[in-house]
Amino acid sequence: MLLRFGSSLSSLKLHLYPHPHPHLISMAAKTITDFFNPNPAPAKRRKLSTSSDHQPFSSLTPDQKSRIELNKCLAISKRNLKLCSQKVEGSGYVKLEELLVEDTWLQVLPGEFQKPYALNLCKFVEAELSSGAVPIFPPRHLIFNALNSTPFHRVKVVIIGQDPYHGPGQAMGLSFSVPEGVKIPSSLANIFKELKQDLGCSIPLHGNLHKWAVQGVLLLNTVLTVRKQQANSHAKKGWEQFTDAVIKTISQKKEGVVFLLWGNSAQVKSKS
Repeated sequence: MLLRFGSSLSSLKLHLYPHPHPHLISMAAKTITDFFNPNPAPAKRRKLSTSSDHQPFSSLTPDQKSRIELNKCLAISKRNLKLCSQKVEGSGYVKLEELLVEDTWLQVLPGEFQKPYALNLCKFVEAELSSGAVPIFPPRHLIFNALNSTPFHRVKVVIIGQDPYHGPGQAMGLSFSVPEGVKIPSSLANIFKELKQDLGCSIPLHGNLHKWAVQGVLLLNTVLTVRKQQANSHAKKGWEQFTDAVIKTISQKKEGVVFLLWGNSAQVKSKS
């Protein structure tokens, strides 16, 4: 299913999850801030344990299963982020392709980084990062944050943007998302307004969409890097071919995935 910006989000919720994931059910049932808040506090400890403490997975309720699955995904994302950070901090130089560490993507994109366009792309980005003449966003350990946060088998929705935010401290490797404490950009504010208009959910106080990512929303930009204050400065360097390969792989290997193309550059992807 393909939706462009301005499409009804109320129609999206009907097709998005024919068997709703408890954490991804209609946002009319809970405010959107629920998807941004930290994990809920654990229930109060019971004085006495019961047999249900060790019940097999098959006997758990759907909500219990979903919480377990969400915690697993959060752990994977945290592990991948830590691994990328260690690679960057532990060496003065790291190859671009080494920053994609999520195994499920490496398995479905075999040999992608050995293709001529990708070799040229890696050479270009690595030169940009090494020169230090102009800051490159996002920080290098977050360049593949979208793929490292959303394993291939977990993808349910793909939201495609243009290129990363080019202001200091904004880009975090997830399309439209900004870290907590950073002013919500107009593009993301418009998304929140659409959600409120269609689903009646509250507008959150921050724009960190990481919780969406670990629940199966691939927040993918068309181009994954950019120079500070220079929009589209890394366009037509090879990123478009790489993200085309990602989208093509999802389209060919998965069913029922919803694609939302927000922005002119993103909508070009519908023709690829």
